[in-house]
Amino acid sequence: MKINNFDPLSRGSVRAFSKDKILTDEMLDELLEGAAQAPTTGNMQLYSVVVTRRPEAIERMARLHLGQPAAVNCQALLTFCADKYRFGRWCRLRKARTGFENLSGDLLAIVDATIFAEQFTLLAEASGLGCCYLGTVTYDLDGFCRELKLPRGVVPLFSIAVGWPAEGAAPRPCDRLPLRAVVHREEYRDYSDDDIEEIYSAKEALPESPRFIAENGKETLAQVYAEVRYPEELNRKISSDLTRYLDI
Repeated sequence: MKINNFDPLSRGSVRAFSKDKILTDEMLDELLEGAAQAPTTGNMQLYSVVVTRRPEAIERMARLHLGQPAAVNCQALLTFCADKYRFGRWCRLRKARTGFENLSGDLLAIVDATIFAEQFTLLAEASGLGCCYLGTVTYDLDGFCRELKLPRGVVPLFSIAVGWPAEGAAPRPCDRLPLRAVVHREEYRDYSDDDIEEIYSAKEALPESPRFIAENGKETLAQVYAEVRYPEELNRKISSDLTRYLDI
């Protein structure tokens, strides 16, 4: 399937960006204006994005992102935030009492910000730019909030590194579960053990999978994901930090 010569089945993350081809502020603004047309809860747009472009600021942000290559050499770093603060300010000025200081309000803002970010990514990649999601924002919420000077009620969720791909940095299509793994017709169909074996067989058969297992001293690829990449102690720390920033 191609859309205006853009094939979504061939997309992948780009982590090396050109030093020669310029990404202008005007192009970024056009993409962000288009992204803002994305669906949003009640037309409230409970999100904000902080665009980082100055080299010294990108360097500081890259350190917060644990030195990930995409953050180090990107042409712009966009941090997408759930933002109930701006809407709340408007309501107070207009003598309206908001009912969003709760988990429901947080969920609305998180969904809005995520849809906005994905719309931006689609437009950017369809325009020839490369993008890479960076989920390490939640690893250090205090650090990112200080760096971006975010007020209470604005919670950074993730960043997207963006720029023109470096020569030879064409994205490699991502491995994804087959459609039958995620699509249910009419009602949710539970998985048998045989279904799970079949669904994950291609991922486990990737050439790099045995290397991941060996270098992490594990027995299965599932252990690499669940116990090394996203271990319980990390998830508990992130949960605790998010509880401090969200109305949970």
